[in-house]
Amino acid sequence: MPQLNENFLRLEKNYLFINIAKKIAAFKEAHPEADIIRMGIGDVTLPIAPVVIEAMKKGCDEMGVKETFKGYEDSGAGYDFLRDAVSGYYKSFGADVAPNEIRINDGAKSDCGNIVDIFGDDNTILVTDPAYPVYVDSNLMSGRKIIYADSNEENGFAAMPDESVHADIIYLCSPNNPTGSVYTREQLKQWIAYAKKNDAVIIYDSAYEAFITDSDVPRSIFCIEGAKECCIEMCSLSKTAGFTGMRCGYTVIPDALKVTASDGTEVSVSQIWGRRQGSKFNGVSYPVQCAAAAVFTPEGLKQVHENIAYYQENARIISDTMTKLGVKFTGGVNSPYIWFKCPNDMKSWDFFDLMLEKIAVVGTPGAGFGKNGEGWFRLTSFGDRQRTIEAMERFEKLVNDMK
Repeated sequence: MPQLNENFLRLEKNYLFINIAKKIAAFKEAHPEADIIRMGIGDVTLPIAPVVIEAMKKGCDEMGVKETFKGYEDSGAGYDFLRDAVSGYYKSFGADVAPNEIRINDGAKSDCGNIVDIFGDDNTILVTDPAYPVYVDSNLMSGRKIIYADSNEENGFAAMPDESVHADIIYLCSPNNPTGSVYTREQLKQWIAYAKKNDAVIIYDSAYEAFITDSDVPRSIFCIEGAKECCIEMCSLSKTAGFTGMRCGYTVIPDALKVTASDGTEVSVSQIWGRRQGSKFNGVSYPVQCAAAAVFTPEGLKQVHENIAYYQENARIISDTMTKLGVKFTGGVNSPYIWFKCPNDMKSWDFFDLMLEKIAVVGTPGAGFGKNGEGWFRLTSFGDRQRTIEAMERFEKLVNDMK
């Protein structure tokens, strides 16, 4: 009988959102008449921009003509036209990223989980807590040691490095999922200095960069000097352009990023990752890459930013409600997430149950993201405008009734 990788037994039995789905299903069965408003999972709701859909249709049409048909992509790293477009996008906000440093993928979550394949299991992993579950789960699956940097109310949910602690691989996310907090330029400089001191690699998740409005919050870690020697960045079109159902993102691994093998040989991280992907990944479909390239055209950026502005207004509505009620929160600005403190010091899952039972509004309990999430709660701004307004009216009544 094959032996099980027992590291999987270290994981929670169910993924966070599976547990939430089960609770919702049970509530619906008991209350079929309930009008549930979902503000939990971070899925977009607006349709994909017209110029992007037209580009995808054109790509599909080309697949039906012998002269323009595409089979396996040669490199598996993405077509040149898309990598050129992503490189130009980076340059638009001050990050010098060459097309050959960009690898197209089927969404940031995949690469966030898979990138650890190229690093040894003896590495110590540093994760800021609360954290997006894939950072922790993918390393638990490999049996690695994980240590945590506390993001909490005292530091604005933006943990900073502890010079007395050593780490080999560091996960950072800004704007942060779930807390909506962000790192400033000066804060990222400190993380880069820490990484260099420890010969560590930062895996930087910038999936929500398109929501940034403050000039002091970088859109990419590669806007910071020295990042190319110690950082990998992952980004997604899921939230930028609504690709949650189409699946496309990109990972940047600079040519300058090297690690040292056990025999003292200097090894290119990009080359090793390319070898891994060549064995386990066949690339993103041609029509989807055509659609992705259209996102970065002037008209594409105009249209996707109209959708982002819609979600930003939803975030403002939620934030204003929290402010009116005197509820402490982070996020809402530079982020589609609002992370608030549960009223009356309630536990996260208890407040989840209360919201579901009393007002039929679904959010995400902070405890599902780590120990520092206990007592906090996440709402997303990706819903319909009128439903967001109605949810906040219900929430306001609930909180006032609790006082």
